[in-house]
Amino acid sequence: MRQKLHHLNYNILVPYILLVVFGIVMVYSASSDILLVNGFNPAIYGIRQAIYAFCAIFLVGALCFFLKLGIFKSRRFVAGFLVICLLMLFYLICLKLFKGSAAAVNGSVGWIDLKIIKIQPLEIAKLALVIYLAYFLDRHDGSFKKGHIIQNLSRPAILAAFMMFLVIIEPDFGGTAVLAMIVIVMFSVSGVPAKNAVLCLIGIAISVFLLVFLIIKWNPEFLQESYQYRRFLSFLHPFELEQKGGAQLVNSYYAIHNGGLLGVGLGNSMQKRGYLPEPYTDFILAIIAEEIGVIGALLVLGLIFYLIFSIMEVGNKASSQFNALVCFGIATIIFTQTFFNVGAVLGLLPITGVTLPFISYGGSSLLVLSAAIGIVLNISANERIKKEKEELK
Repeated sequence: MRQKLHHLNYNILVPYILLVVFGIVMVYSASSDILLVNGFNPAIYGIRQAIYAFCAIFLVGALCFFLKLGIFKSRRFVAGFLVICLLMLFYLICLKLFKGSAAAVNGSVGWIDLKIIKIQPLEIAKLALVIYLAYFLDRHDGSFKKGHIIQNLSRPAILAAFMMFLVIIEPDFGGTAVLAMIVIVMFSVSGVPAKNAVLCLIGIAISVFLLVFLIIKWNPEFLQESYQYRRFLSFLHPFELEQKGGAQLVNSYYAIHNGGLLGVGLGNSMQKRGYLPEPYTDFILAIIAEEIGVIGALLVLGLIFYLIFSIMEVGNKASSQFNALVCFGIATIIFTQTFFNVGAVLGLLPITGVTLPFISYGGSSLLVLSAAIGIVLNISANERIKKEKEELK
């Protein structure tokens, strides 16, 4: 234990802690006015986020750091973790079938209510998919040769497709996109020939573009009243559809404009006072930009990307395929969520409800991301210990 602590990677730990602490501050700032107006304790969401952060850092993250690394690559752990995630996702489908809109939050049945905390199985599924793919691809290292690629990748591809199918039924298009990116990146860095990976990426990009184009042109009546569909279209005409899903994007623009370069001051946002819906969740970056300015928002994003770079650096230096793939998979989760969140806040991408990693309000996301950081720190410490022992020989 002491040896691991001695080899902690502070390039990962420090940015992670800073982001989590800053997230607590911003959740409190973004939520306090709305809670106060509605007669609630203005600090309740900030306190909850602080409790989530404490559990995430000192329980979940620490546990994943101190566990033996071999546990994460054992067949029983991988299979058990995967089965639990699939069962939770299937349970959500059952909720949707039997309870319908009564179980939905913002049009999506994506949470299991345990009273104390609401669990979002999608967040757990992201990490489960990363570990499963790392385990599978590591066992087939070097076997991705011409003529056998489809055969070797068919099993994980089918399982990932089934997982994405369960998520999109909720419906959660942003979560499905994150899972798809995990698969693409991990396949690409696992030994699949670059030509095949590039063709796969081009094929998916063209397919998505055509699908979006057809939906927009077709504009089917049965989708027009759907919450997700209205949010999807609002990024094209936010001001025209302000009353039908575009309010978040319109007020996000106002928030960023109000903040300017240096911001109006921490706690002084106007848009969080009933204008921007749920400002402490997926649009918290707009409040950050308003209160500490575009420069402050860029510094926060810079810290996230520095964390991603540090995780990828551990993956690049890893001595085993499994360790490298886990690092690249976790970096993909953080990067993709950040990319979709920033794109939605700026109106460059459809609003899919993807939260800003470590910053947005929510227990499931913070706990799972902290577990992921704990695993990366575990890998980094083990790699450093191994390298040190080799140098002493």
